Amino acid sequence: MNNKSWVLFAAPLLFSCSQATHSGSAETLSASNEQVTSQAIEAGNDYHSFSNPEAITVTHLDLALTANFEEQILDGTATLDFVRRKPDAQTLILDTRALSINSVTIDGESVDYTLGEADQNLGAPLRISVPESATQVTIDYATSPDASGVQWLTPAQTAGKSHPFLFTQAQAIHARSFIPLQDSPQVRITYDATINTPEDLLAVMSAANNPHTERDGEYSFSMPQPIPSYLIALAIGDLEFKAMGDRTGVYAEPSMLDAAAAEFEDTESMLELTENKYGPYRWDRYDLLILPPSFPFGGMENPRLSFITPTVIAGDKSLVSLIAHELAHSWSGNTVTNATWRDLWLNEGFTTYLTYRIMEMLYGTDRYNMEAVLGYQSLQADIEALPDADQKLAIDLRGRNADDVFSDIPYEKGALMLREIEHKIGREAFDSFLLNYFEHFAFESITTDVFLDYLDETLLKDYPDTLSRERLEQWIFEPGIPDGAPVPQSDAFAKIDSVRNQWLEGKTKAQNIDTQEWTTHEWLYFLNNMPQQLSQTQLEQLDSNFSLTESQNNEIAHSWLMIAVKNEYKPAYDRLYSYLVSIGRNKLVKPLYRELAKTAEGKALATKAFNEAKAGYHPLTIKANQQYVN
Repeated sequence: MNNKSWVLFAAPLLFSCSQATHSGSAETLSASNEQVTSQAIEAGNDYHSFSNPEAITVTHLDLALTANFEEQILDGTATLDFVRRKPDAQTLILDTRALSINSVTIDGESVDYTLGEADQNLGAPLRISVPESATQVTIDYATSPDASGVQWLTPAQTAGKSHPFLFTQAQAIHARSFIPLQDSPQVRITYDATINTPEDLLAVMSAANNPHTERDGEYSFSMPQPIPSYLIALAIGDLEFKAMGDRTGVYAEPSMLDAAAAEFEDTESMLELTENKYGPYRWDRYDLLILPPSFPFGGMENPRLSFITPTVIAGDKSLVSLIAHELAHSWSGNTVTNATWRDLWLNEGFTTYLTYRIMEMLYGTDRYNMEAVLGYQSLQADIEALPDADQKLAIDLRGRNADDVFSDIPYEKGALMLREIEHKIGREAFDSFLLNYFEHFAFESITTDVFLDYLDETLLKDYPDTLSRERLEQWIFEPGIPDGAPVPQSDAFAKIDSVRNQWLEGKTKAQNIDTQEWTTHEWLYFLNNMPQQLSQTQLEQLDSNFSLTESQNNEIAHSWLMIAVKNEYKPAYDRLYSYLVSIGRNKLVKPLYRELAKTAEGKALATKAFNEAKAGYHPLTIKANQQYVN
């Protein structure tokens, strides 16, 4: 999610500034989960990787893959360059998940290897014997059709309906499902790739893409900055390109290209404003790829080419904070990266804070305040729903799926902590700190503990009367929101509260509410803060006057459909059904499935929708929601 440097190898920085991992830690955890989780967490120990970078570190990847759409597999070779940290190390350990390993060779000669027993969360370790003189190994392999990080779509599941589509999603630990590598954010690598596809399709990657490349079925890529494995990304489809600025553009299926380019035309301005405030953009170009609706996330900050859901194309730029967020990762996340998934808040908290600042610089303080209030309310909802252990910024994920780390805690709670620091020392001083922070740790992967040590030498030293380590540790290591934390406020929302209350009290009729100038944010605040129970008459009044069931804004539709499910408002159920089967973004569909599952009738509808949509859902969306339909 942020920047890189132009050096070929950044691993020495990793192991000098943060604690080294321990070989086989993931295996130890699998073998004796109770014993390990009762022990103190070792900062910097990646409990979600079998790899052994403290002994042998991979520095470069060369991929040569062919996309077989008929069999839904990627097959070819991964050639890994590596260096030894320990002179006597004789085994390179890689992460895999459901890969078929055909051969492992060094200098053209076969070498011994073993593929270990698979763990349900971690996949399986690939141990390769490496001779003393070896510095490179080549693995011939193929993915599984069910690879957790790859989705294959039929033509019918795309916008154009004429060509198939493939995209990958590697975060958190899904890169190992389509590449055998050291799948830990501590390990940063450069990569080159050659991708073979059907001749009528275009391949793009999280690397240098040539907007003017011709479709010929063979595409070459280079990523010269060292990145963690979760930022390796590939997409193949009927894609066209349209420029939005000197350094920005959008790839999309032809039918969506113009709408996407118009919606996100401010991307170049976002880039320039962020550079002026937080230092140079280090990745050459910043392009967007608009994916089919099945993409399970809002966006993914793959460097040089962010993957974006089409659900944010609203026609009025009201949802472009998502673009600001993925762009901000070019400073926080892709350049300065969390060393383990326990430290995700270092990526997402900083990026969420920057997102709000970018939106303020581009669209003004009112927009900033409204989005901050909505983010705060979303955080409060997660705190109410999550157990105490999952409300901590530095979460204990040992023995769990790495994807469990994703909630509003690392995002909004992390951003709120940074906002408190900003309020205490002043915005100008905090901006100066961020500029230096991004430069100091550029192209490194750091832990929460390393970050706190850095604060000891910077802000805590410069502002001893204003900031304290004890307060920061309360934010990071304790659940909930600390007392005295800043609470975002919005004058625009105060007016919405008044309007809503007057309508609920019967003092104002729905048809008399003037919504002509309302933004998406005002609509979301109006709907999200309704009472849990509304009468059928009240629901009919809202729907008939504002056509909420037919809203084509996916965020507004989501909020309205949640109200409809909670109140069993049947006129909205056809729209609810079509919404669930046409969108795979978990943020939007999971709360609806969860709410539907609370009643027998709702669960029946959810099951029917899920079974119809399942073929087009991403594996992560299936995994997240099947609990509500079984």
